[in-house]
Amino acid sequence: MTAVTDCLDCPLRRRPLFVPMTEDELAFQRRFKAGELQIPIGGEILTQGQGSGSLFTVLSGMAVRSVLMEDGRRQVISFVFPGDLIGLQSGLMGEARHTVTAVTEVVLCVFPRNRVWDLFTSHPGRAYDLTWIAAVEEHFLGETVATLGQRDATQRVAWALVRIWRRLVALRMETDGTVPFPFRQQDLSDALGLSVVHTNRVIVALRREGLAEILGRRLAIHDYARLCNVAGLDMEKDDVRPIL
Repeated sequence: MTAVTDCLDCPLRRRPLFVPMTEDELAFQRRFKAGELQIPIGGEILTQGQGSGSLFTVLSGMAVRSVLMEDGRRQVISFVFPGDLIGLQSGLMGEARHTVTAVTEVVLCVFPRNRVWDLFTSHPGRAYDLTWIAAVEEHFLGETVATLGQRDATQRVAWALVRIWRRLVALRMETDGTVPFPFRQQDLSDALGLSVVHTNRVIVALRREGLAEILGRRLAIHDYARLCNVAGLDMEKDDVRPIL
C-alpha cells in the first residue's frame, strides 16, 4: 500500500506558484485531509450528473474537465494540473456539472465534503482561499469564452499552449526546455472549438514558424515572446495562488 503524503512533506506546498501556509493553516490542513486516491489513465475523477462526497486537490498528474452536450459532442472546458482543486461545484451543488478525466496517472488529496463548513466557521483565511480559487476558475472560463469568440484558430492554439506552458513552468516541471504535454490533439481541439485537422494544421504551422512544437508528449516553446504576441497575451507569470 502506498504511503499517504503528509502535508508537511507536500512536494507542491513549497513551490513558488503557491501561497505559503501559516503553521495554524498547515495544522488544520493535516486534520482536514482524509487520505489519497490514485486514478489510472482514462479514469474518471468526477462524472457529470453524479454527486461526490469529497473535494480533491491534485497532488500529481493531469486531467481534463469536459461537458457532454445533448447531441453527444464533448466540450473540454479546462485542463487540470497539480495543485488544482476538483469537486467544489459538486460539493456545494450536490452533483458535478462536468466530468474530470485523468490523462496521466493522477494522485489526489481527499477532503471530506461535510467538513468544508469547518473552513468558514474556524478558519476564515482558508475559506477565503477557497473563494479565491472559485473566482479564479470563473475568470479563466470567462477568458476561454472570449478566446472562442474573438480569437482565430492560430490565436486560440497559441493561447492554450502559452497557458499550459506557464502553469507547468511555474510548477517547476520544465526539463531541457520542454514541459509534459499528455493531452491529445482531440483534447486541444475540443477545448478550442476546432476540428482535429484544423488544430493539427495550426500546430504544424507554429512549428514551421519556429514558435512551438509538440513532440513525444512534450511541449517546447522556442520563441515565447512571439508566441505570446500571436496569442494576444502579455508575458507575465501566473499569479501566486493558494493551495488547499
